[in-house]
Amino acid sequence: MQVILNKNFERTGLKDEQVFKDLYRQYFIKLYRFATSLVHNKEAAEEIVHDVLINLWKKRSSFTAIENLDTYLYVSVKNLSLNYLRDEHKHDYIAIETIYNENKYITVDPESVMISQEGVNALNSFINNLPAKCKLVFCMIKEDGLKYKEVAALLNVSVKTVENQLAIGLKKIAESIKNAASA
Repeated sequence: MQVILNKNFERTGLKDEQVFKDLYRQYFIKLYRFATSLVHNKEAAEEIVHDVLINLWKKRSSFTAIENLDTYLYVSVKNLSLNYLRDEHKHDYIAIETIYNENKYITVDPESVMISQEGVNALNSFINNLPAKCKLVFCMIKEDGLKYKEVAALLNVSVKTVENQLAIGLKKIAESIKNAASA
């Protein structure tokens, strides 16, 4: 569901609240995971994402349209995260495994319903065992649905690097599946 901000967001009353709740639910986890990977601080990441979504909502009447809301939100989170790092001078790192273990979610579609819980757990385990950069790129592309070019811009790397990291991740997952099947 792609949301385009326009005059429709100027409604008042209960509908406004519902639209904001839907927007918040749709983007919070993805943006939080991204912000945490940048600032390495859970509380700061939560605050950054909250600020981005609230600021977007407050300014909804001044927007004529946002063509790609995903990119707009990711760039906003990136900018606020960089401001946070500049202002706080914090460069403490936490393991990316911690981030993904806390924010696991599974979308429900016919294909995922057919996969057993063991299969889902095994796949999550294989993804969690990827190198940090591979895992971040894999999740941004495969789970969050971003394009290679968008991921490259957000991570300040080339599109080729994104392609290579995704290929490495997919290869490692395929090897893990093959090894698990033969065991």
